[in-house]
Amino acid sequence: MEKKTAVFLDRDGTINEEMGYINDLSRVRLLPGVAEGLKLLQDKGFKLIVITNQSGPARGYFPESLVFETNKLIQKRLAKKGVKLDDFLVCFHGPNEGCDCRKPNPGLVLKALEKHLIDLTKSYFIGDKIVDIETGKRLGLKTILVLTGYGKGELKYVAPKKGIYPDWIAKNLKEAAEIILKDFTE
Repeated sequence: MEKKTAVFLDRDGTINEEMGYINDLSRVRLLPGVAEGLKLLQDKGFKLIVITNQSGPARGYFPESLVFETNKLIQKRLAKKGVKLDDFLVCFHGPNEGCDCRKPNPGLVLKALEKHLIDLTKSYFIGDKIVDIETGKRLGLKTILVLTGYGKGELKYVAPKKGIYPDWIAKNLKEAAEIILKDFTE
C-alpha cells in the first residue's frame, strides 16, 4: 500500500479562532478560508491530521470530553463544506508533565504514523506558533507559520529568541494550502 502525504495542522489559531481555552462550544469559530484551504488539500489526496496541545483538562478548567466535543463540532462544520479531517490527535498533559506527546515533542506525529500510512519526507506542518514549527522541524517536515492566531507575535518575538523559523509564512490556512500545492507540484 502506498504511503500518503500528510498535512499536520495545529487546531486553535490555525483552524479555529484562538481565544485561550475553549471552555464552551459557543466559542468555536472557524477562521475564514479554512474550509477552502483544507478542501484544496483534500482534493489533491493529502491526509489532514490535527495535532493539538489541550492542557485545559489537566489544569482543571473543563473535562476532556469538551475537547472531543469541540473536535466533533469542527469536523461537523467542515463536513458541511465537503471537508473531512482524517484524525485529531490530542495531548492532554500540562506543560510541566514531561510527556513525549506535547508539542514540540514528536509523540503525536509518531502516533499518527502508527495509525496512517504517511510519507514524512513529503509531508508538512502548519501552525500559528513556533512550537508547531519546531515540531515539524524535529521530524524533517516542511513548515508553514500562519499569521492567524498567535502567528504575527510568534514570528516577531518567539522565532528570533528561539532561532526557529518556518519554511514559509502564510496569511491564513487557505494561503498555506496554496503554498503546499505549488511546492508539491514543482
